[in-house]
Order: sequence, then C-alpha cells, then structure tokens
Amino acid sequence: MGFDFDRVIERRGTNCEKYDGAAERGYPADILPLWVADMDFAAPDCVLDALKKAVEHGIFGYSMLGEGYFPALQDWFATHFHWNLEREWLVNTPGVVLALAMAVRAATRPGEAVLVQPPVYFPFYQVIRDNERKLVESPLIYENGRYTMDFDDFEGKIRDNQVKLFLHCSPHNPTGRVWTLEEQRKIGEICRKYGVKVVSDEIHCDFAFPEYPHIPFPAACPEMAEDTIVCTAPSKTFNLAGLQVSNILIPGQELREQFCQELQRVHIGAPNRLGLIACQAAYAGGGEWLAACKAYMRENLAFVRTFLAERLPEVRLVEPEGTYFAWLDCAGLGLSGQELDKLMIEEAGLWLDAGGIFGACAERFQRVVLACPRKTVEEAMTRLGKAVRARKGKA
Repeated sequence: MGFDFDRVIERRGTNCEKYDGAAERGYPADILPLWVADMDFAAPDCVLDALKKAVEHGIFGYSMLGEGYFPALQDWFATHFHWNLEREWLVNTPGVVLALAMAVRAATRPGEAVLVQPPVYFPFYQVIRDNERKLVESPLIYENGRYTMDFDDFEGKIRDNQVKLFLHCSPHNPTGRVWTLEEQRKIGEICRKYGVKVVSDEIHCDFAFPEYPHIPFPAACPEMAEDTIVCTAPSKTFNLAGLQVSNILIPGQELREQFCQELQRVHIGAPNRLGLIACQAAYAGGGEWLAACKAYMRENLAFVRTFLAERLPEVRLVEPEGTYFAWLDCAGLGLSGQELDKLMIEEAGLWLDAGGIFGACAERFQRVVLACPRKTVEEAMTRLGKAVRARKGKA
C-alpha cells in the first residue's frame, strides 16, 4: 500500500496550535512552524475509517474501553517491544503530561525531591515545581556530539538530596538518545539502592530506530517494575494528540492505587470516546502506515544532515537514535541563546523550540520537528541557510 507523505495539508484556519497560535505569541504571520511535536500528516486510514463510523452513529456519550481495546494494546507492545502487559496495569488519562503530574503527586509529598536529566522535555520541570516538590538536576554529559548519563552525579544527587522519584525520558526528548539495556539497568540498580521510584515517559517509544531498539524500563529492570509508572500514548505515533487518550501502565498495585487516588482527587472523568476508538484502530491496523512514516521521516533527517554538512557546517546535527526530532547544536554560530532565538524567528522566519526551554545547558541548541512533508523541511533549511549567510554578510 502506498502512502503520500509528500502531500501538503493546509492546517491554518483549523484552530491548530502549531500554525494558528503564531499571532497569539506575537510571531509573524508567515513564520514556518516546526516546533510542537505533532505531525503534518493525516492519520492512518484505519483510524479515519473507525472515526467516520463512530461519527455516523451520531452519539458521543460517556464511554468505556471496548473489548478489543486492551488486546490491541497488548499485542502492539508484545510484538514491537517484547513486553507482555497485564490488564490490571492499565490506567487511562487524557494525556501524558497530566499523568506525569499525577505520578509526582502519587509518589512524593510536597518538599520532597524529584530528579530530572537536563536537557529534557520542559513539562518535567513544570510538574515538579507546580506541585511544590524540590527539583534536582543531574545533567547529561554532552561530548563529541553525543549524550550520555553521568551515573556518578546521578547517584550523588539522589543520595545527597534524598530523592524520592526520578522522571526518566525514554527515548530521550530532545536529544534523540535511545537508552541501552546496560544504561537502564544501571539506573534501576541505583534507584533500587536508594528506594527511588521511576516514572518512565515512553511516548516516543515507537520512533526508536531499528539499530537502537527501545526497551521499556520495567522490561529492562524487572526488579523495579513494582515501583515504576510507564507513560505511553498513541498521540505521537499516529498523530492523535487532539483526541486526548494515553495509556499509563503501572505494574505495582500499591503505586497504581496511589496514582488512581490522585486522578480521583481531581475528578478526571470518562475517557474521550473518539480517542479510545482511534487508539484501538491505530494499534490494531496502523503498523504498515507507521513503518512507511518512519522511513519517510528518516529521509527528512538525511536531508537535514546533508544540508548542514554541505551548506551550513556551523550548525551540527546531534545524531538521533530515535524520535522525529533534529536536535541542532548551533554553538558554531557564535551567538548567545537570545541572539540565536532572534536569528530563527526574526531573520529566518522559523518557529522552532529554543534549546533553553529544555534546560540552561542547551541554550545554544534548537529542536526541529521533522514530521512533515519534505517540501516543508527543505523550505526550513533554505530559510536558515539564507539567514546565516545574510548575518555573515553584515558582520
């Protein structure tokens, strides 16, 4: 079956945050957005067909999981990650960020310490601070264009701050690292030693490259399974973010009950009916579409890699092992973080994610979302090249 990922679908005028949010934020109307992590591709036909059938039925009342929902989820994770799920582990939430906040509340008390590894997905910081927990940072090591964990620092920060919870980003956003079995086992060893619970955000798990297989944290560290919350969703994988459904997997009964109590305290209601239908359809029938989509986005990545090497060597691609991001090291431009943002927005007309939002250590980086038609990626790189050349010409 062929899939047309080159087709440009007009998203302006649909109240989409990615495009229609520019004016609210004071950006130029013609800015090219490659920031928020959703796709400019239509969802798979199996999803569209299931949603059309539901819409034609015409009733959107309170809903629950259908009989085929968990089997589709179970089969997906068994097939793709060799991880066998149990039905009682599953808790549905509208989104992963909400689940992160509920996990922080379930596993810690106000004032207790939660550890993250910058640069990292910025809501990690927010759910810690907004819930009055102590933020502890153990930065990743960036050396020779690659990120690794500093296990000595990781253990020291846990010990010295009496850390109770670690927010694990796997695969890692924004750097694109896919953690190895050995790295995750080391994490598990340290966390078990100090009684630290783990929340593993694995929302990008389906985008690990074949040569860097993703391993769910409880599969890598079975001894930590009872103390782990795994956050997953079809939203990134099949472009379903607006349908508000996530699958949170919590093997430990006590931790699961604590998590569900926090959901009850904020009175999270029944899941989104259309989200449940789309999720089940995607996991049951979207595999071929996803394989083609990932192949297409790796070609987008190859274009960026070649463009930078041949025409913009001052900007370095941090080679990803997964995700659909290009994490760009722009230190070679010799600009401060503020100057770099100005270059992107005002001179290149690009709306990217500024590295500084992922941590102060990344202020000279930019994150580019490659889940879009090749034409869009080519336009973005052309704009960036022209802006850099123009700036050089004025220097």
